[in-house]
Amino acid sequence: MQNAEMKVADPCHAPRTAPFPSRFTFHASRITHHASRYLSIYAALWKNSVAREMSFKSNFLLWILVELLWFGLQLSFISVLYLHTDHIGTWTKWQVVLLIGASHFIQQIYQAFFLVNCTNLSELVRSGKLDFLLLLPVNTRFLVSLRQVDLGAFVNAGSAVALIVYAARQLHLAPTLAQVLGFVALCVTGIAIHYSLMFLLASISFWTVRAQGIVWGYYNLFNIARMPDEAFRGLFKAVFTFALPMLLVSNVPVRLLADKLSSPWPVVLLLAMSVVCFCASEWGWRASMRRYTSASS
Repeated sequence: MQNAEMKVADPCHAPRTAPFPSRFTFHASRITHHASRYLSIYAALWKNSVAREMSFKSNFLLWILVELLWFGLQLSFISVLYLHTDHIGTWTKWQVVLLIGASHFIQQIYQAFFLVNCTNLSELVRSGKLDFLLLLPVNTRFLVSLRQVDLGAFVNAGSAVALIVYAARQLHLAPTLAQVLGFVALCVTGIAIHYSLMFLLASISFWTVRAQGIVWGYYNLFNIARMPDEAFRGLFKAVFTFALPMLLVSNVPVRLLADKLSSPWPVVLLLAMSVVCFCASEWGWRASMRRYTSASS
C-alpha cells in the first residue's frame, strides 16, 4: 500500500523542466544581433567619412557654398515668375516656396546618404574593387549603397528646413503632429524612390562598365520635382508621375503639410511607387550580380 502511494506523482514536487525558447524569441534575438552588427559597421563607415571630409576642409566648405548659391537662384527664379502671375494652377507663391524647400530637403538628404555611392558603383566595377566587397561577410548592396556619407549635404538640408518653417509661417499654417510626422514619412518615401531608381540605373554599369552619365542625367531631373504638378499636363505629367515619379516625390508631402490633399490616393500612389521602385532595383541588382564575373575575368 505504501509502495502504491509512493508511485503516485505529487504535482507540487514534480520536477520542472527548463522552458525552451520560443521560435519568436529566437528570431527576435537574431534580428537584434544582425541589427546591432550592421549599426556598428555603419558607425565605422561614418567615422571614415568624417575623417575624409575633414582632410579636405576647403572643398567641404566650398561645396556647401555652391549648393546655397544654387538654392538662392531657384528662389530668385520663383520670385521673378510670381511678378507676372499670382498662381500656378492652385499654388500660391509661398506654397511653391514651401515646395522648393521640401524638394531641396529631399534632394540633400538623398545626396548625403546615397548619391556618391550610386555614382561610384561603375568605378567599383571597372577597377575591380567590387571583388573585395564581395568577399566581405556583409551584404554587398549595403556596403555599395552606404560606404560614404556627404556631410555637407546635411548642412544644406538644414537650410531647406529653415525655408520650410519660414514659408509655413508666411502661409499661417499650423500643422498637427500627425501632419508633421506624415510629411517626414512621405519625404523618406520619396528619398527611397530616388535611391531605388538611381541604384537601378547605376547597375547598368555591369553591362556598360561606365554609367555615370546616366546616373547624373537622372540626378538633373530632380529639378522637375521643384515645380507644382499642376504646371504639367498630358504625356509629360504621366511619365513623371508613373514611370519616373518625380512629381510625386515632393508634391505629395507638401500637399499633406499645406492641407491641399483632396483625397488619400496621391499618398497611396507614392507609397505604392516606392515599393515598385525598390523591387525593380533589387531585381536589377540581382540580375547584374549574376552576370558579373569579376574584373579579372
